Amino acid sequence: MKTIGLTFLYLFTVTAMITAANPPGKNLSGNYLNNRAPLLTKPYMELPIGSIKPSGWLEEQLNRMATGMTGHMDTIYEQVMGPRNGWLGGDGDVWERGPYWIDGLLPLAYILENKELIDKVQPWIEWALASQKPNGYFGPDTDRPHEHGLQRGNSHDWWPKMVMLKVMQQYYSATGDQRVISFMTNYFRYQLQELPNTPLGHWTFWGQQRGGDNLMVVYWLYNITGDKFLLELGELIHKQTLDWTDIFLHQDHLKRQHSLHCVNLAQGFKEPVIYYQQNKDAKQIQAVKKAVKDMRTTIAFPTGLWAGDELLRFGNPNLGSELCTAVEMMFSLEKMLEITGDVQWADHLERVTFNALPTQITDDFSARQYYHQINQIAVSREWRDFVTPHEDTDNLHGILCGYPCCTSNLHQGWPKFLQNLWYATADNGIAALVYAPSKVKAKVANGTEVSITEETAYPFEETIHFNISFTDRSVKKAFFPFHLRVPAWCKQPVVRLNGDVIPVDAYQGEIMRINREWQQGDKMTLELPMHLEATYWFDGAAVIEQGPLVYALKMEENWEKKAMEPEKVREFGEWYYEVTSDSPWNFALSSRQLRPEVINDHFKVEKSPVVANYPWTLENAPVTIKAKGRPIPTWKEYRGSAGSVPYFTQQGPDTTEEVEIELIPFGCTTLRITEFPIRN
Repeated sequence: MKTIGLTFLYLFTVTAMITAANPPGKNLSGNYLNNRAPLLTKPYMELPIGSIKPSGWLEEQLNRMATGMTGHMDTIYEQVMGPRNGWLGGDGDVWERGPYWIDGLLPLAYILENKELIDKVQPWIEWALASQKPNGYFGPDTDRPHEHGLQRGNSHDWWPKMVMLKVMQQYYSATGDQRVISFMTNYFRYQLQELPNTPLGHWTFWGQQRGGDNLMVVYWLYNITGDKFLLELGELIHKQTLDWTDIFLHQDHLKRQHSLHCVNLAQGFKEPVIYYQQNKDAKQIQAVKKAVKDMRTTIAFPTGLWAGDELLRFGNPNLGSELCTAVEMMFSLEKMLEITGDVQWADHLERVTFNALPTQITDDFSARQYYHQINQIAVSREWRDFVTPHEDTDNLHGILCGYPCCTSNLHQGWPKFLQNLWYATADNGIAALVYAPSKVKAKVANGTEVSITEETAYPFEETIHFNISFTDRSVKKAFFPFHLRVPAWCKQPVVRLNGDVIPVDAYQGEIMRINREWQQGDKMTLELPMHLEATYWFDGAAVIEQGPLVYALKMEENWEKKAMEPEKVREFGEWYYEVTSDSPWNFALSSRQLRPEVINDHFKVEKSPVVANYPWTLENAPVTIKAKGRPIPTWKEYRGSAGSVPYFTQQGPDTTEEVEIELIPFGCTTLRITEFPIRN
């Protein structure tokens, strides 16, 4: 990833005065709740659930979730998500999996206004509220003997309650149910009393490493109630959480293998920025930026994630990346963007979302993959070079293949991404910081409600249309700022208003703010020209990128559904998909083709005239790049993966002729080569 400056806003004049950005730390009043003093004033505020609706391909994505796994986990995975779950008062699973599911199902249900899904959510909410004891404790409280496939111990662990706190926060956002406020207040008083004797890591290390999730909700409640004890609790939780700031600034965890759990890193990534709201120390921001920089040359993948299967590995493209890592890193980046207004985190978020997330879940949302590979030439029952294998099931597509945590946790990815496309701003405006087809209603100016429709096939096209209207038909105009992100990869953005180009003082990796009196029916267009680029990764391997998308070799895919052996069904599910191919994959690219001044001569981009309603498939890939690749006969398959090869080599003369190859967006592939060897 490119390192982007921390600058907040660049302003330009359209037809009105330029207003200076509000300085951090200043108390602001506005249409939406910002941080309360002494917490740092945020530049952006999340809108209530239901304010943002999907359209286009993103609406199709959420509908597939509703009809697929997300909407039916109570029957698909009834053993855990059914009535026996401890978070419904049953004698079954009492740990993270039930809350994980609801953490994604709840926003999906309310975003889609799907009564059937809302009715599935409500019993979990009601049981959690009713479970609270006079001392403030809530949740399951009874440990039971082990039963295969269930987590029935550590019922008092702090960690699962952190997930349920996120659920309750979202429930309040969607409904305004005031019971949530007293519920959380009582629980946080309980935490303040109990944590000195039973710290976050008392039952398991998960709570200690993931304390940033707990801290985030404490600050959220403080902004509503102003109870000073919450700031004291915030300091205590930060102190008991693994010191991610020190790890990123001074320790070597990101430069050695097996040092951390891959998902803990994704969740811990936001903790320095969450705590930054209270301590306002610039080292918290420096820490996460240094972490990204260090990862780039050690563990990082071009998708914005890293090699972690489950422990951290150096970034060999044959190693695995866990699905939970993707959705948790997305959530961390969303929170970091809201707090800092730094475009780096929006760029990073799009990279993970548009590349890693679609490829690890089947198109009909019926199955998922525990680990995916950057270079993945087969999805099969073979013992790959993963540090934490699960009986050769890790890269299969199934319900429970690998390990079941991802089955439960994957659901938060797309709904929370939608929820963070738009923000309210500290200057009573509206901000589009991440791009996808959507609609938003929000209060601007002195409380006027604006409705904006975002029409686009982004990230597959460069143009984004914003249509502006007012909910109250008697309102014809309103003065407010409109914030737009310029990605770091975009050199020359163009803004048009009602068809006319506006002179724009905009910079790569910055946010521009248009202050004007917006009229009913205004149409604004943002053009973000994308350019082809070769970037270099593990052992100097070449990756082709354009805008937020990473491209990969297009391979024929043969999907075969198979039955799991009867003795393994309880652990890995009844069935799984294997995906194989007869397509050649062992190609190298030529260094002479990759130079910036000639890359467009050798890599020809072809775009479909119409982007399909669901674009994330081999057949529907909206963009194809045609190029030349040179076969490497000695690069062969090894245990289901592409074997070892010098990705950067100066060995001997070429012995084969170049042939035409096709690249498509990574998120449209299941089988692929993404990191290519380079020949001189």
